[in-house]
Amino acid sequence: MSADRSVTPRFSADGIGETDLARVDAHTVQPEEYDELPGLTDAMMARADHYVGDRLVRRGRPPKAGAKVAVSIRLSPAALAYFRSGGPGWQTRIDDILCKVAEAEGAPVRDGDHCAGGGRVPMSHK
Repeated sequence: MSADRSVTPRFSADGIGETDLARVDAHTVQPEEYDELPGLTDAMMARADHYVGDRLVRRGRPPKAGAKVAVSIRLSPAALAYFRSGGPGWQTRIDDILCKVAEAEGAPVRDGDHCAGGGRVPMSHK
């Protein structure tokens, strides 16, 4: 960095300068300012939500059958350290062990359920 440049971080509030939020808040948008914005047409509004019949169709990736569920679980520090020491996939390894215990205790496993699948990440130690 050259000597004449400030040492202020690139995106700090000090680098932005003072603002006049009171003036911005007090501003009323005038009709001529609306010309700067594109108008919303009926066609654009019709595309805003997609309906099949009366049902709103959600956008994005469709939910996966048998998808995992996010939960919060408290583990002992030793158990957590053990699984994390195996590197990436430690949560999958915990899930695999829990599935094996559930299956050993006779829990029903449906076809296509996560516990019925294979291809897990093996535990690797140094």
